[in-house]
Amino acid sequence: MAAPRNVTRASQHYVGDVKRQLRHGYGIYVYANSFFRYEGEWKDGKKHGHGKLLFRDGSYYEGEFVHGEITGSGLRYWAAQGNTYSGEFLDGELHGHGVMKYKDGGRYEGEFVFGTREGHGLLVDKDGQTYSGAFHHNKRHGDGQMTFQNGDHYEGNWVLDQRQGHGVLHCVDGTIYEGQWRNDVFSGQGTMIHCSGVIYDGPWINGRPADVAKKITISGEDIIEVVQGSPATFHVQLTKEDGEIAENENGRVLRISAGIKHSPSAKSQTTSILELIEDFEEKPFQTPFGYECISYPLSYISKEKPRQDNSHPSLMESSSAQQPPDQELLPETDNPSHRHDEYPKISIEDEDTSFPPPNKRVEMGQVSFEGVVFVPPPARFLHLLEYNDKTRKKTSGKLTGEKTEKMTVSQEKIEDSRSEIPSKERKGKKENLTVDNMTIARTGEYVVMVEDVTSPPFLGIALPTAFKLVRIVPEKNKGKK
Repeated sequence: MAAPRNVTRASQHYVGDVKRQLRHGYGIYVYANSFFRYEGEWKDGKKHGHGKLLFRDGSYYEGEFVHGEITGSGLRYWAAQGNTYSGEFLDGELHGHGVMKYKDGGRYEGEFVFGTREGHGLLVDKDGQTYSGAFHHNKRHGDGQMTFQNGDHYEGNWVLDQRQGHGVLHCVDGTIYEGQWRNDVFSGQGTMIHCSGVIYDGPWINGRPADVAKKITISGEDIIEVVQGSPATFHVQLTKEDGEIAENENGRVLRISAGIKHSPSAKSQTTSILELIEDFEEKPFQTPFGYECISYPLSYISKEKPRQDNSHPSLMESSSAQQPPDQELLPETDNPSHRHDEYPKISIEDEDTSFPPPNKRVEMGQVSFEGVVFVPPPARFLHLLEYNDKTRKKTSGKLTGEKTEKMTVSQEKIEDSRSEIPSKERKGKKENLTVDNMTIARTGEYVVMVEDVTSPPFLGIALPTAFKLVRIVPEKNKGKK
């Protein structure tokens, strides 16, 4: 006896239109294992037209079918991954143009070839980073551009998800790199325009410049002699590890300053409260010469009016507000090989009018600070100058007890005048001091420093400060060793 028809229909059955005993038209079909279920259009016994294939785990496909295969435009949802694809299919595979939305928030829109990203597409990952360009086997490969999570933007070549070949990186801080890449880092010949204004054009290895400056060097003898009251020129070089000039670098900002030996023992028991406050505010710093220094003021003169670049914070430290408003041009000289003594001797009557030498940018690894002047000593430095003169046992620098007492009295008067006497009367007070002590810098030994004040530091590293000993000598000793 034949089994009833509804026994087989419990595991596999079809409900719908039939033509010539074949499923044809619209119908619902439940497969034998009941994991799949199809409802939609049929033709000659095969799924054909628009339909929906459902899976027991909640996944489904809805779209076009051709002769029983998922082909054409449709929507696919994977319940396990939470991903959704809308686009073109071929024989059940993602093939053609489509949009894949990932559960983590990522999104890809572009070309697929049999289930993989292949061709041109736009990928937005879960972190909001975007890539637009060529793909190969699901990876970024070929020409493309990407905007990273931090705002940096790259445009150039890719190889298997890594930047490789030629490319340009625009960083959010304004830094630009153009050149060769390897394994996702700068490698090969390239040019970086740093946000600080530094430009490096040369070879790179593993993301770092190969010929970058490592050291600041002040040219000249171990001790540079400067004639008292005359301006000096300091030539500075940036050198590499091998000692060669770093000609691949331009734009690093350098500042020149000076110091004088700090001698705490020179302070007397009668030190004023004002002096103690000044000493507290001015911290000594270590030098490579075995002793500490405190800052000593510098000024400068030029045959040209100061040209101040205020476009960058590291250059604004010597701003126009610090410069004298009516600085006159020094007369031109007919002698092309002019000497320092062609500049006038410097005598600053009011220290408040002095201004420091401006910061300068390096060109091809070199820069010169011209017209640098050691200003007359402010009153708070006189005790150090006296003490240093005595410890060096130079008869020309010694002071008699009577003269020292007069100087101390004059000093105290100056300090008192700053708080009690109007600024117009300061000049009269200073005229009571000796010319040697107050109108030009004292003879003796000083320290000159050149610092890397590039801001922000180039590639996060500032060069170590360079130091040089300077001896100020009387004009009559000029040229003598």
